[in-house]
Amino acid sequence: MTIASDSVRGTSFAQAEADVSSARWAVATLSALAAFAITAFAPGVLNDGDTYWHITAGQWMLQHHAILTADPFSYTAAGTPWHAQEWLSEVLMALVYGVGGWSAVLLLSATAAASTAGVFAFHLARRLTSTTLLLTIVVSLACMAPSLLARPHLLALPMLALWTAGLVAARNKGRAPSWWLLPVMTVWANLHGGFMLGLALAGALGLEAAIESKDRRIEQLRGWILFGLAAALAATITPHGINGLLFPFRLMGMGGLAYIGEWQSTSFATLQPLEIAILLALFVFATRGVKLPPIRFAIALLFLHLALQHARHQIVFAIVVPLLLADSLGEAFRDVGTMRLPDTIPKQTIATIALVSILMLGGLRMTIPTTRVDSAVSPITALAHVPPDLARQPVLNAYAFGGYLIFNGVRPFIDSRADLYGDKFLDTYAAIIRPDKSVLDATLKKYGIRWTILEPESPANALLDAMPSWRRVYADRFAVVHEAY
Repeated sequence: MTIASDSVRGTSFAQAEADVSSARWAVATLSALAAFAITAFAPGVLNDGDTYWHITAGQWMLQHHAILTADPFSYTAAGTPWHAQEWLSEVLMALVYGVGGWSAVLLLSATAAASTAGVFAFHLARRLTSTTLLLTIVVSLACMAPSLLARPHLLALPMLALWTAGLVAARNKGRAPSWWLLPVMTVWANLHGGFMLGLALAGALGLEAAIESKDRRIEQLRGWILFGLAAALAATITPHGINGLLFPFRLMGMGGLAYIGEWQSTSFATLQPLEIAILLALFVFATRGVKLPPIRFAIALLFLHLALQHARHQIVFAIVVPLLLADSLGEAFRDVGTMRLPDTIPKQTIATIALVSILMLGGLRMTIPTTRVDSAVSPITALAHVPPDLARQPVLNAYAFGGYLIFNGVRPFIDSRADLYGDKFLDTYAAIIRPDKSVLDATLKKYGIRWTILEPESPANALLDAMPSWRRVYADRFAVVHEAY
């Protein structure tokens, strides 16, 4: 057996690191470009009713130079305390919409998706071999795809990726996380309430560090505790202060979330990317003997539980779990081959190619008009048939239409701000839609409702058709309008 000298071994290691570095940049660039292109030109990114009221909330804050603290939009909860927890995302969305309309909103969403994919792939590329890396990225992006919507959570995804990668890197090096991550937490807390998952992840990995670092347990525990406290403090640097930390707990405790699609359990009635990810993981664990630290395995199971419990958490699972398991997967597949480029490409070249490509794609996106059409969240034609005088009167609207009504200056009965309306009101709305005729009659009288705009499949339409004082004035495949007379 020949033993290489230290100098030879050092040279080889340095060259390998250079190759890997170039490969990481290349993989991250390609992943970012793919995510940017898919998001920028996917019309489904705008198919969410929340987008409308988020932009309107941002416009209100820009106009009034203040953070929203009470509801200015609905008539059923007007003046009720309501804090814009995602104010920074909403302001950013309003700013870009004001500059470039819906195409600019798509570009903002695409930039967030590209940043997330780039960070994600960059950190995986050092741990995984070529085949494993490609498969992981494809499956993860597929799991993310249903949640690529123009909403605050998408703008916060780069923070999630940076935060998770930073924590995992710290654990791999056997030290506490860098305090340079704290600004990431502050930005995240102002973008979206999901930052609480980041704090929980830090706590779990800190526990792992304390358990596994037998000879440096006290040092590790102290470092992670100090970082955790600093991170919690960083998360309070928002207009809401300590209340921002409490908001996610209040929201998760609402029973009315069961009525909301994204808060319901993931459906496997048809083949889902998450199902493919789970089956692939089971196959890999069974055939490759993947070894996971107990705490890290528990964390992965927790995020899987969240993804199964609430469809909205699939995207979190798709980002966090691969980064957590990258080292173990890399060990299990180390015999498959390593990530190398035939020739080392300068990072500057890769960065230039990426920048030029994004600018070209962005320019193309802005030259193609982005128009909104009738959809399940945008009853454009139906609302156009409502006379302006009637539109100013109290309305009973479908939950999904609330955002579009707000965007068009119509005060809704309800919209997707569940935290504003509360469980009791959501229960009333559910009874109306079920439908419960007595609840419907009582609601129409209580609020003096003069018109309705509901989904065609809503059973409440049949009740309104049968009421002598109501008439159907418009209907299409997206919305039905009734008027009192």
